[in-house]
Amino acid sequence: MLKETDCFQHIYIRTVYTDLRLGIDGLAAVIREDQGRNPFEKTTLYLFCGRRTDRIKGLVYEEDGSLLLYKRIAIGHFQWPRHEEEARELSKETLSLLLEGFSVEKTIRKFTPDRL
Repeated sequence: MLKETDCFQHIYIRTVYTDLRLGIDGLAAVIREDQGRNPFEKTTLYLFCGRRTDRIKGLVYEEDGSLLLYKRIAIGHFQWPRHEEEARELSKETLSLLLEGFSVEKTIRKFTPDRL
C-alpha cells in the first residue's frame, strides 16, 4: 500500500516524535491542532513516527471514512528526519526513498500550514 504512492496528491510527515498509541481520532487531532491541516482531505497521506524508528503510522481519509496504516519493518529502521518543524511535505519519490531506508533530509520541502 505505502509503496504505491500514485493515489496520493499530498504526503505530509510529522518530524517530531508522535505517540504511536494514538488511533484515528488522536492522529486526526494532531493533524488539526499541530499542523493546522484538515485530516479529512482526500488523497492526502499523513505519516507519523515514534521514538522507535522501526515503525510508522499513516492516516488517509477515503470517501467512506479514515484508514489507519501501520508498518513495522523487520530489519533496520527508517531514516526519519527529526527537526523542529511540525510537518513537511514529501514528493512521491522522496516517500519511496524513505520507505526503502534512505535518508531524505535534503529532499524534503519545508511545509508552512495555512492557518485560518
